[in-house]
Amino acid sequence: MPALTLDISYLEWPFFEPKHRVLQASLDAWAREHIAQTHGADVDQACRDLVAQLAAGGWLQHAIAGRAYGAAEQQIDTRAICLIRETLARHAGLADFAFAMQGLGSGAISLFGSELQKQNYLAKVMQGAAIAAFALSEPEAGSDVAAMQCSANLVDSAEGGHYVLNGEKTWISNGGIADFYVLFARTGEAAGARGISAFIVDATSPGLEIAERIHLMAPHPLARLRLTNCRIPVIQRIGEAGQGFKVAMATLDVFRTSVAAAALGFARRALAEAMQRATSRKMFGQTLADFQLTQAKLAQMATAIDSAALLTYRAAWQRDQGKKVTKEAAMAKLVATENAQQVIDAALQMFGGMGVMSEVPVERLYREIRALRIYEGASEVQQLIIAREMLKDHAALAATVTAAVQDTI
Repeated sequence: MPALTLDISYLEWPFFEPKHRVLQASLDAWAREHIAQTHGADVDQACRDLVAQLAAGGWLQHAIAGRAYGAAEQQIDTRAICLIRETLARHAGLADFAFAMQGLGSGAISLFGSELQKQNYLAKVMQGAAIAAFALSEPEAGSDVAAMQCSANLVDSAEGGHYVLNGEKTWISNGGIADFYVLFARTGEAAGARGISAFIVDATSPGLEIAERIHLMAPHPLARLRLTNCRIPVIQRIGEAGQGFKVAMATLDVFRTSVAAAALGFARRALAEAMQRATSRKMFGQTLADFQLTQAKLAQMATAIDSAALLTYRAAWQRDQGKKVTKEAAMAKLVATENAQQVIDAALQMFGGMGVMSEVPVERLYREIRALRIYEGASEVQQLIIAREMLKDHAALAATVTAAVQDTI
């Protein structure tokens, strides 16, 4: 990575503790030495290598929870996860992806898994010995989780119980290289989202196959999965039957915020590239930075980044205080990803024709940021989540006020 000037004054914000500042500085130094871009590389192998590197560096200790399994903290530290993702994304998008999927793919086990499940999987995730994946989306059920069709039917209850899974999952990150999938299927306890359960499905399970590998503009391992009479022991269910939606949403409340942090990392890298370009590019007897139009654009970029960062680390801090952050996480993801798209577009524009050359940093950032506005809930879905949470809060407040007035009568 070129020597770029980076403003890290945000680390002095009161959202962070001293340990977070030490973590960011240590990771940044490590990443400069160990993380390189993988131009034209075998993406599957590159991801495997990155997981191994992150494990060897000790960074995957932050992707899981529970010191008994090798985690850095007893509980998930959302601010640490966000700082790690932001820092890795600034260095290399694929490194951020490798870390994020180890966390997202095992997050449900950290939050809701049984002791046996934690023993069997979390240490392996932390050691880089098992690659994790999160399988929620389906061909007809992306943002609308309640439309899920993949089924899990309970059989052989006299023998301890098995579920038989049938259906498809798609847009599954790490699909094709994962050693296990945290997979969601309809078990039918109730209609809609209340009839879904979560399972750990090992990649070697008979009946599970990779139906299709999916290729993206910013390459990373992605696949469509097919399950055909795939038998999973009941002990592989995460949490109670019918609680899968709760498991998924609690996991996403952590990692949706970290998507915002990854967007911040991309945006900060773009701004640093733009600052270097603007102050060194000679035009009409002066530098690009001397033009008022450029100065205005740089100001807009910096403001967009700081506003997104405030929302991101507010959500992370609130979750670490034990508060519900469904609305705050949605706000962070919406603003951070949309703002990062604008910042990166502006940076690319400053590079002119060079900006669209393959694998120039701003061109790569332009490809990498686009998917973040879609996955783990598209921007339009985040708007719906925010509005619904606002309406719930409004109704609850109105009921409280009404009750208080009645008590005074």
